[in-house]
Amino acid sequence: MPARHVASSPRSAALPRVVIDLEKLRHINCGLGRFSLHLGRGIHAAAAGRFEPVFLLPKEGWRHFPGITAAGLTVTPWRKEAVQRCLRPLLPSWCRGRRPALWHSTNQMTKYLPLDSRVPVLLTIHDLNFLHEAGVDAEPSDRARKLADIQRRVDRATAIVTDSRWVADDVARHVDLGDRPVYVVPLGVAAPLPAAAARPAFLPPGPFLLTVGNALPHKNFHVLLDLVAAEPGTRLVIAGKKTTPYGTHLQRLIGERGLAGRVIMPGEVSDADRQWLYERCEAFFFPSLTEGFGFPVLEAMQCGRPVFCSRRTSLPEIAGDLGEYLDAYDGPSLAAAYRAGMARFHADPQRAGTLRRHAAAYSWAATARGYAAVYASLLGLDGTVSGGMEPAATGIPPLRRAC
Repeated sequence: MPARHVASSPRSAALPRVVIDLEKLRHINCGLGRFSLHLGRGIHAAAAGRFEPVFLLPKEGWRHFPGITAAGLTVTPWRKEAVQRCLRPLLPSWCRGRRPALWHSTNQMTKYLPLDSRVPVLLTIHDLNFLHEAGVDAEPSDRARKLADIQRRVDRATAIVTDSRWVADDVARHVDLGDRPVYVVPLGVAAPLPAAAARPAFLPPGPFLLTVGNALPHKNFHVLLDLVAAEPGTRLVIAGKKTTPYGTHLQRLIGERGLAGRVIMPGEVSDADRQWLYERCEAFFFPSLTEGFGFPVLEAMQCGRPVFCSRRTSLPEIAGDLGEYLDAYDGPSLAAAYRAGMARFHADPQRAGTLRRHAAAYSWAATARGYAAVYASLLGLDGTVSGGMEPAATGIPPLRRAC
């Protein structure tokens, strides 16, 4: 049955309404689009009669929710805060429709806020990566502008949610939170799609190492060329968008160092090919310097593969004791870390299963339950998280007040 937008039933009319901004579904293949998709699907079940979810969706957004009947609002230009800021002083409160009990802005750069300024707002901040990246975004004026935009949204918010404790602490360092509570709700990893039936055509026979991500400077992929050079016979696949300045730089370095054929950059790959690579790589490397969460780490663990990652930002929090950490990025250090980590992996016959169980704890259903607990807490409903300190019974790190 297709999803549909319905008015509130008599029963739901008695429940507090929570508007959830799923506008990013218009970009379904980007990170925020996938977050919106999984949150919307999960929160409908997690509401459990405690509150009524109301989806703020782009015009064609309902097609992503087959079988779900829920109330909704349609994204239109007049709903943007830039327009409502002008309308708000002109409209008496009785012209603003039924007031939601809570409005969830699901990303730190949202353009949509409630028309009624009395409605409390929960703001999700996924990361402040622009403060830590090199390149154009590192220009002080650009960073200051982006930070000021986020500060304005924080000033409007009642409470904040982040994807990791590291991001919560980073926000506390760079944003004036006042006395607003900050909750941590880790993201989930979707069940893997079926792998391709055959080895991808771009990959020659033999073992290989894998890393995944768009070619951007903070991904730090270039250090892995030193690992390949230090380990004769090793092949590396870098799967992700390569039509970037950093991607061009990487390809030039590969040629200059005589690593063509040993370092393979196929560009963006299909979901099926990416899953094949995850399942069959010798090991997964993720030397990224800046991550708000780090999905690829869990995606590789989901396949029982050893993961070698940096100790930067959120990665130690996500990989936990099961990560093999890269403390230096020169060739000999990377090679030593690789050999030691692989020796530990092969010495423990239970290791692959342990990695899979760790990844399985991060589910989108658990994320939705975590957000539902935050909504209930802010709405003052029974059986909620007390002061942001009580575990959300999700099987993953508990919600907490970060400051």
